[in-house]
Amino acid sequence: MRDSASGLAYRGRTASIGFAQGPFVRVDAGANGERVAGTLVDEALALRSAIDTASRQIAELAAIAGGEAAQILEFQVALLDDEDLISAILASIGEGEAADAAWRAALDEQIADYNSAPDEYLKARSSDLADLRDRVLNILRGGEGHALRIPSGAVVCADDLPPSRFLEIDWSGGGGLALLHGSPTSHVAMLARARGIPMVVQLGAVPAAGATALLDGEGATLELDPSVEQIGLFEKRREMHRKSRASARAILRRPAASWRGERIKLLINIQRVEDLDYPDAQYADGVGLMRTEFLLSERGLPDEETQFQVYDQVLRWADRRPVTIRTFDAGGDKPVPGFTSDGEANPFLGVRGLRLCLAKPEIFAVQLRALARAAVRGNLKVMLPMVTSADELEAARKLFAEIVQGLQAKGTAAMLPELGIMVEVPAAALSIASFKSAFFSIGSNDLAQYVLACDRSNGALAPMMDPLHPAVIELITRTAEHGRRAGIPVSLCGDMASDPRCIPALLDCGLRELSVNVSALAQIKQTIDRLGGGGGT
Repeated sequence: MRDSASGLAYRGRTASIGFAQGPFVRVDAGANGERVAGTLVDEALALRSAIDTASRQIAELAAIAGGEAAQILEFQVALLDDEDLISAILASIGEGEAADAAWRAALDEQIADYNSAPDEYLKARSSDLADLRDRVLNILRGGEGHALRIPSGAVVCADDLPPSRFLEIDWSGGGGLALLHGSPTSHVAMLARARGIPMVVQLGAVPAAGATALLDGEGATLELDPSVEQIGLFEKRREMHRKSRASARAILRRPAASWRGERIKLLINIQRVEDLDYPDAQYADGVGLMRTEFLLSERGLPDEETQFQVYDQVLRWADRRPVTIRTFDAGGDKPVPGFTSDGEANPFLGVRGLRLCLAKPEIFAVQLRALARAAVRGNLKVMLPMVTSADELEAARKLFAEIVQGLQAKGTAAMLPELGIMVEVPAAALSIASFKSAFFSIGSNDLAQYVLACDRSNGALAPMMDPLHPAVIELITRTAEHGRRAGIPVSLCGDMASDPRCIPALLDCGLRELSVNVSALAQIKQTIDRLGGGGGT
């Protein structure tokens, strides 16, 4: 923290780049208000009504948000559907306890259990539980339960902010998010980056007082009640950022990026079809990663025709450009009712990705049928996540081939597309030569997490979660070198590809194909352009 003539400045860590200037709004956790308890019947009905309201609110948020945001909210929906939990709370009400007190006691017990769990993934879920606890309490106490009254363009400050609260805020007028704790790799950070909302985390102690604020997501600073001098400097930084982005967008219209005379392919990662509406998307060399988990966000699993139509839309948009679609990467921090397993002690090391799909072939086969049909419509590649051994790849290939043969036997147009794997398990990178894969795509987020033994959702470990750690770079280099020797394409689709500071290291590793967030496409092309001395090929 530093003092100024009339304001205070605090430094944290960047979670999402951008600038925000507006009213300073502190959002405190917890439910406020008092209520008068009624009869036992009244209290039971009040609890049921509050739970139904909360469930509806969360479902509406999930439907609007879509994609991974919807999956994040599934945990809360599942808890509200837990009849064992609700029955225990109703039993407490039957013994004379007020609905709000019974609910709080039950949720506080669950939160304590999650906080004491040895697994960091489960600990991280405690904030979701606290959010759900407070939502229902606010409804019980006469509040709206979901309406955070935030002025347009405000800089929102909180100790931490769960995804549902972030999604309830209207960000259409701009604004920013400043967290006293939090992590650059959290779910909320992912949502902020996707929406272009500047976000700074780990600011430490920030006073509740303050009328206006300046949030610099690039310099990772928060300034309260700034002086005229501070505002002037802030506006200069923001204008420089704006000009830099405008310059980067102009570079998109130039020839393909090149470095040391070699062409660098820049593809994009997409969560859902709507991401292709982003104006910069048209300049991409293709789609390097299409996540299909958004199809699992609604109640029930998607049928074959629903999936086929989505895949077909993306292929038609791409025309002759390649489209790499990743099969369901459910599990880990993405539980899906009716698909993933409940109660795993460590979901990140559990039945997830391809492991899960091979364990649930009846669900996997539906996706493979849709992909086989879509393959005849364009330049489709299919990527398998969380692959550890060559045997898993061959098992998936065999199932896929059988499905294609079955469709063709029935007269349905279908073909087996190129089949590749994500390299995110260290064992796969260390034994890369054993995989008969058409291509490799490095998932740097999980690869770094597993190599460094750091849960990427744990803010306390954020300083150690360095994707440029020599061990991570060594495995990336190993994979890229094998691809070059064997003539197999290798790309990287994790967050490293969208981070300008990582680009020199990735190019030095031998990578010539990167798949980035569409919002970062211009900046990454500009970064490569400058490294290469300008111009294109």
